[in-house]
Amino acid sequence: MKISVTHSTVYRYEFPVYLEPHIFRLRPRTHGAQRLLAFEIQITPAPAGTTECLDQDGNVALNAWFDKPTRELSVQSQFTVEMLRPNPFDYVIIGESLNLPLWYREPLCAALAPYRNDTHVAEAVKQYAQAVGAGAQFNTLSFLVALSKEIFTTCNQVIRPSGPPWPSDQTLSLKEGSCRDLAVLFCDVCRVMGIAARFVSGYECAAASCQESYMHAWAEVYLPGIGWRGYDPSRGVAVSNGHVAVAAGFDPDLAAPVAGWYSGGSRSQMEASLSLKVDDAG
Repeated sequence: MKISVTHSTVYRYEFPVYLEPHIFRLRPRTHGAQRLLAFEIQITPAPAGTTECLDQDGNVALNAWFDKPTRELSVQSQFTVEMLRPNPFDYVIIGESLNLPLWYREPLCAALAPYRNDTHVAEAVKQYAQAVGAGAQFNTLSFLVALSKEIFTTCNQVIRPSGPPWPSDQTLSLKEGSCRDLAVLFCDVCRVMGIAARFVSGYECAAASCQESYMHAWAEVYLPGIGWRGYDPSRGVAVSNGHVAVAAGFDPDLAAPVAGWYSGGSRSQMEASLSLKVDDAG
């Protein structure tokens, strides 16, 4: 199966501004679940310079800087990916990884410490995690499946095109949130149970049938010997060929598709459009 996406974002400013350095994370990954076949990005105004790198999570990040004032920043990316993982459970988990709280051997445990840190998690979310864990008999895979379905069935999904994700206790209390809010809740609940979790931004095939489409967000957890595997609490599923991962990070800011700032006393407005096509025969 092949998925083609055209994604355009335009930032308009009331008065000319100077764009400070920006980071663009819009190139999809290439790994065992997906293969990038083609990618183009066009930035207007043309940057004075760019450099591409791998960031701390293996995301391909384009760093750009500018040298002229502008009243508009336009970013358009186009890509085609081939999806390679129809079965999200194409692995076997054994040993100490079967039960919660999840335990990682060193030095992996130290490397995953930021993804397992639950010191910021509210008590209500910790109690929620224990309740879901008990219902799954503290079995790792049963817990992950149960958690994604529990959030999906009990939380109302809303569209919030802009703004940072809500704290997980706010989402839990309101029983609603955007896809990024539900992803943060999923990550925090996993961290309470010792599971390394991170936030993912990308696209989903369901957008192909929507009049208004947006980027999507979900979560990934690290399973020993298996690696990062996705779960989407907005859909209640384990991630397979229906999701195109672009960027990930233990903090949502580290997976933002566009990050940067500008100088100049001007308000800004953002407009975005997304076109997605699915070729099942590809």
